[in-house]
Amino acid sequence: MPRTAHFEPSSGASGDMVVGALLDAGASLEAVRSAIASTGLDEVSVRAERVARGGLAATQFIVEVSHHDHDDHDHGGHGHHGHHHHRGLNEILAMIERSALSARGKGRAAAAFRLLAEAEGRVHGKPPESVHFHEVGAADSIADIVGAAAALEDLGIEAVSSAPPALGHDGFIECAHGRLPIPPPAVVEILKGRAVKPGLAGVEQTTPTGAALLASLAPSFGPMSELELEKAGSGAGGREDERAPNLLRVFVGRTAAGGGAAGEQVMEITATLDNLSGEVLGYLFERLPAEGALEVSLLPATLKKSRQGVHLVVLAPRERLDQVARAIFRETPTLGLRYRPVERIKLDRDFVTVATRWGQVRIKCGRLGGELVTASPEYEDCRAIAEAQGLPLREVQAEAMRMFGVEQRAK
Repeated sequence: MPRTAHFEPSSGASGDMVVGALLDAGASLEAVRSAIASTGLDEVSVRAERVARGGLAATQFIVEVSHHDHDDHDHGGHGHHGHHHHRGLNEILAMIERSALSARGKGRAAAAFRLLAEAEGRVHGKPPESVHFHEVGAADSIADIVGAAAALEDLGIEAVSSAPPALGHDGFIECAHGRLPIPPPAVVEILKGRAVKPGLAGVEQTTPTGAALLASLAPSFGPMSELELEKAGSGAGGREDERAPNLLRVFVGRTAAGGGAAGEQVMEITATLDNLSGEVLGYLFERLPAEGALEVSLLPATLKKSRQGVHLVVLAPRERLDQVARAIFRETPTLGLRYRPVERIKLDRDFVTVATRWGQVRIKCGRLGGELVTASPEYEDCRAIAEAQGLPLREVQAEAMRMFGVEQRAK
């Protein structure tokens, strides 16, 4: 039963509201602060405060930026203060890559920023890599997105879902580009094809950063699935509104166990490739999961005139089809892709941590109707130990599985 976080953005969502809700649900502020610091983002400090919105207690995540020579638009009054240092997408992705986030955390943060940059690029008629302004590059947006990824990892969140966010309508906001209508154009671009709600008149309820986080984390927007509820949290926006509490709520729990494996519909995307180096193929394996791909595989193929090539097969949520396809077109010479909906059955998954003589290793467990049917040591944990201890990877993996077997027999 994977641990799931479900967001209820009935008053909208911003980056700091997402982090505040996760902190309120028990994520460690120190884990968030440490992850942000590890990016090299030295111009910010972060803190959390207990506040009330509409008489309800909540946590407000506050990012303070020390630079004083840039625009200070605060993403709709949701709680940021200070000024912005402009950065481009590639610089931000490099900061995420060198951070202390886990591989999954890095993928989540990078996917949110790519989605944000693509939307801003479409709004302003630029390629994503050329976007250099505060909606993407601001230090507080980096802190929000990296902080959200760190908080999700700290809580052990494997899946994210969200209800449709309230956008706000009928009004304008002031920012570096002048006056923008509510909802901002970037929010509209990010959420195209998604369920949304109009929300309150005259206020920006969902910001570009908030929209990018929800859209990149949740495959679709809809009602909460059945959960074994463990905890809940409320993240506060910066403004008070007598019409409704300015809160983003999150519910954390494990999806309820069924009698069998869980089924879902995903998109299968295929392409036949040739004239690609091993380095490019390796890069594809890293890039596509960051764009939302669930699985990536390559099969050898014999093409016309006996040329040797590969068949690329990718599984992705329907909502990520455009992003994954765009990445394949950009990174390969293919002129066309094939795609179709397919049904996927998957086991319930969770993690069990075991103590080896060299350190802790997570074991990924697959369960059918609550019964353990498969288990494997987490690669990144084993690799870190193998590199630190100068050991063969296989030896670390074998020891982890031996200790897992000992713990299972002891139960």
